[in-house]
Amino acid sequence: MADRLPALFAMDPVHLPGLFPAPLMRRLRAVLDIDPSLIAERYEDFGPLADAEVIVSGWGAPKLDAAVLGRAPRLHTVLHAAGSVKPLVADAGWERLAVSSAADANALPVAEYALAAILLAGKGIFELREAFRAERSFELGYIHPAVGNFGRTVGVVGASRIGRRVLELLRPFDFRVLLADPYVDAAEDLGAELVDLDRLVAEADIVSLHAPDLAETAGLLNAERLAALKDGAVVINTARGRLVDTGALIRELATGRISAVLDVTEPEPLPQDSPLFTLPNVFLTPHVAGSQGNELARMGLYIVEEAERLAAGRPLAHRVDGDLRWRQA
Repeated sequence: MADRLPALFAMDPVHLPGLFPAPLMRRLRAVLDIDPSLIAERYEDFGPLADAEVIVSGWGAPKLDAAVLGRAPRLHTVLHAAGSVKPLVADAGWERLAVSSAADANALPVAEYALAAILLAGKGIFELREAFRAERSFELGYIHPAVGNFGRTVGVVGASRIGRRVLELLRPFDFRVLLADPYVDAAEDLGAELVDLDRLVAEADIVSLHAPDLAETAGLLNAERLAALKDGAVVINTARGRLVDTGALIRELATGRISAVLDVTEPEPLPQDSPLFTLPNVFLTPHVAGSQGNELARMGLYIVEEAERLAAGRPLAHRVDGDLRWRQA
């Protein structure tokens, strides 16, 4: 156990057992001198910070601002057992710290949710469920003419980590895939056709949102673009609620012309009287597309493997590019 790097946990303690169950905790402590009973929920007057060379953070971690960094002279690496690091490290920290994230691990369950929603939406499952629920019967052998996933057009908005995972998962299916992302020059290698957003919303049967939450992406699906959607189109949002004009979306949904699968909303949570709870063409879930339950251990595994690389003097596999952090999910 000699020569282990001095390290410190920083997160909401409720997440620690899920991220690092016993086998992973043993591996982590084999390479880091870290105490699972000592978890920083805030850094003020937290003495162990002064000796830490590595911080293992997670959801609920306090921010590493300039003042905190000044009290952590030995700190050189942050291993974040969660997704985005944008709110975690102040600008000054990027000049000094190596920051690694389990965002790739968290991207997978979101992409899996999006794929499931795309397949079910293409099959017309959400509308057919409502009809079956109302009628309590159906005509055996009836072929529904307006549903099916063969040749359907799926529009992916944003080639983020999650967006790219979705594109990867879509490859085995018989979809036509469009991608809108102003930072992508070509999309053939991603299995998609690169188009602008206005063309995407006009042509896609299903629109799946994976753009980052930025000032310029707020209201990306505004009233005009929602109105431009095909009759019968489905909007899937597993990114952030701010990407969609909620009022405009509710107005379009109220006509019955389009449908939506929403794991995120603006605001979040919704007011209890929001029509999104009761509209029959809305499938609403409580922000669960990201890592849940045993999926947290996948993020923990990514961080354990990064700690092992760090201890062995090897490059971090999931280091975040500080210059691109603002648009990485």
